[in-house]
Amino acid sequence: MTTVRQRVELSARDREILRDVVHTYLLSGEPVSSRAVARHERHGLSAASIRNVMADLEDLGLLEQPHTSAGRVPSRVGLHYYIASLMEARGPGPEERQAIEGELSGTASGSPGLIETASQLLSRLSGQIGIVVTPVFGETVLEAVDFVPLSGRRVLCVVVSRSGFVENKLIETDEELAREELVRISNYLTETFRGQTLRTVCERLLRGMGEERDEMDRLLGRAIALARRGLDAGGGQELRIEGTSSLLAGSQADVDRVRRLLEAFAERQRLVGLLNQCLDGNGVRVVIGEDDELTSDLGLTLVARPYGAGERGRGTLGILGPARMPYERIIPLVDFLGESLGRALEESAAR
Repeated sequence: MTTVRQRVELSARDREILRDVVHTYLLSGEPVSSRAVARHERHGLSAASIRNVMADLEDLGLLEQPHTSAGRVPSRVGLHYYIASLMEARGPGPEERQAIEGELSGTASGSPGLIETASQLLSRLSGQIGIVVTPVFGETVLEAVDFVPLSGRRVLCVVVSRSGFVENKLIETDEELAREELVRISNYLTETFRGQTLRTVCERLLRGMGEERDEMDRLLGRAIALARRGLDAGGGQELRIEGTSSLLAGSQADVDRVRRLLEAFAERQRLVGLLNQCLDGNGVRVVIGEDDELTSDLGLTLVARPYGAGERGRGTLGILGPARMPYERIIPLVDFLGESLGRALEESAAR
């Protein structure tokens, strides 16, 4: 992923004209002419002078001209410059913040319910697609493990992380095991490894299997063998998506784009991989078009940030929509929801 940091030094006049062009384009979706900018009258410049400034901004790569006779639109770099330097953020107001926090705190079904609620809030409040990815399972901290006998030699391994995320995995044992023995194995593993990341647990189990220890009793040997199969630190992350119907509504509907988007959702690892790249750092990241292969293929923009920290593991949430989105509202919304979801998960784990 490419994070664009525009180093161009613009005069105050050029910045104001660029701001007007981007803002007008985000509202209308149409190329912006110098005459349209001149109508604002605050620049004190003629349409011809503004046209010269816009040509200079195009030379700097901040604007593009779709057709020779058309006005100009912001480029990908221009949008990044606007977001980083010109945008006036409009975060959620006090009532909206209170409603978001109330809806999250009122979710009673633990982490899975909070993830679902957060994705619904993202979609509903933005009018775009809301996406939440659970933390990388290997980095979450083990709270408990339970092996449940099914039929024959099949056993269900239930792994609960400290933050309340639950991973279920069906495994097959070398021999049929009684429920009582599985309970003892579950208790031993929980007591031995609680409070450690699953990645650390798996590394210790690998070392245990490789050691020649005559004193290793039958229960310990079976516990390690079962845990190695059930506690897979590379387990898949869950992806919650809400609001795909938003792309079918309004003037921005594009049937081909929707088809490509649904195909991308079917190959969820591409989307999860993109979101995981946003785990670096703590702030909001904006991925526009050619910043990444996936957003380029879809012709969409991702606004995302991590949530959670420390022993709870870090996941990602975000909004996926057209490049023409109201960034001044969307970016603070994603930021606030990330903070709020992290706090709600902490409170849920403490109950």
